Amino acid sequence: MDSETIIGTLREQFGDAVLETNAAADILTVTVRRDFLHEIMAFLKNHELMGFSFLTDLTGIHYPDSELPFGVVYHLHQFVENKRLRIKTFLPGDDPSVKTLTDLYPGANWMERETYDFYGIIFTGHPNLKRILNVDYMDYFPMRKEYPLEDQTREDKDDRYFGR
Repeated sequence: MDSETIIGTLREQFGDAVLETNAAADILTVTVRRDFLHEIMAFLKNHELMGFSFLTDLTGIHYPDSELPFGVVYHLHQFVENKRLRIKTFLPGDDPSVKTLTDLYPGANWMERETYDFYGIIFTGHPNLKRILNVDYMDYFPMRKEYPLEDQTREDKDDRYFGR
């Protein structure tokens, strides 16, 4: 099974829900609409030709200057042909939520909790969506790019020493 077969099958089954494809860096990346994500992931897992039965990883991303600033990236593995696949979906800033995949991939449980904990992405239908690594009383999500990288109030820093 090659990348063209995967892309063709997904486009045939889901049409314009497949937004973008990219086969660079030896891994196929498919960007999909968020409202079709769960259905596409179920198809990739259960279809006899696809068989992406293992969720290797999932994480959040934040591009604050983008129209859809939040995203979730899923890495899938198909063991029979040793094929990897990356699925991305992007979410609006005022509603950073996507349906949970814990019903398809039980291993998504803690990965979704971690992504919620660091990015504030809500996985609707998750059985226990709460902070997993940060303290419960934390009122922000530390991986969001909402804060400057450097302390703007420092007076002891001379930019000449930093190549600026």
